[in-house]
Amino acid sequence: MKYRKLDILALCDREEEYIQSFAEYVKRYKNLPWELHVYTDLEELMRGEENNFISVLIMAESVFGPEWKGLKAGCTVILNESGVIRYPDLKNVDKYQCAENVVKELVEAYAEVAENPLPGLAQGGSAKLVGIYSPVRRCLQTSFALTLSQMLARDSPTLYLNFEHYAGIGGILPDMQVKDLGDLLYFLNGEGDKFSLRMETLIQKKGSLDYIPPMKAGQNLLTVTPQEWRRLLTKIEEMGKYEYIILDLSESIQGLFEIMSRCYKIFTLTQSDKAAEGKLLQYEQLLALYQAEEILQKTSRLCPPRFGRLPEEPEQYTKGELAEYVKEILKEL
Repeated sequence: MKYRKLDILALCDREEEYIQSFAEYVKRYKNLPWELHVYTDLEELMRGEENNFISVLIMAESVFGPEWKGLKAGCTVILNESGVIRYPDLKNVDKYQCAENVVKELVEAYAEVAENPLPGLAQGGSAKLVGIYSPVRRCLQTSFALTLSQMLARDSPTLYLNFEHYAGIGGILPDMQVKDLGDLLYFLNGEGDKFSLRMETLIQKKGSLDYIPPMKAGQNLLTVTPQEWRRLLTKIEEMGKYEYIILDLSESIQGLFEIMSRCYKIFTLTQSDKAAEGKLLQYEQLLALYQAEEILQKTSRLCPPRFGRLPEEPEQYTKGELAEYVKEILKEL
């Protein structure tokens, strides 16, 4: 593996408590391509970075001064403290929003100037794609997928992606106002070498689990070509960041069988009634028609028992009856 020298992100702010908290938060993102330098006054910053090129220079509004022009910086960001845009020619970031949003805005700023988009990361890797798909409705597919994802994420880097037309998980993963899977596809068609960095601005977290919010307008799923899905999954795999990528699949995507054929393992949930059996039979006949029987070879058909209570919050997905059931399924991975 080859590693490039990390780019410099320099932060200057008089509030030592804020600096310490911010530095600790950035350390949690081990894949960010920065070496963080922190300062509590402008003179100290000028001395410390006099001979360096700073990829992203961040200064609190209260310490900002004309001296900064003596530094070599790819991008200068103001941590806005007053709520008033006093420096419209520079990027302003609200200092007092949650740390996660601050970091995402800084990644966006960095992406505009980065020559080596992920200089600190080893590229390549072999993520295991795990598909969750069933032609049977109301069979706990998404509950199972989220439980599996959360439990895997406790020990292994895991990404959850939902491809359902009506994902219906806004109450479980309540980040539906942020950018979603559609934006990730948009970045796919942009600067290819910066895809990994752009993706960092979209990733949301629930505990240890990473996920990209599903498309808010499910009909847009229907317009994405199989080639685009193939490129997207390949790009994510090539990042080398995840050990598992969980795909919560549906018929709303073109190239469903092609995606499933790429999966290391597939779980198909069903119910113990004749209607469910009929749907599964039709599904299997379709696989035979498309000469995709290898999908069946990688598939475990599951008929979960009736659970007395299902988890209501993401934090509960690793506990309870469903979690105990999934724990046994994990042995197949």
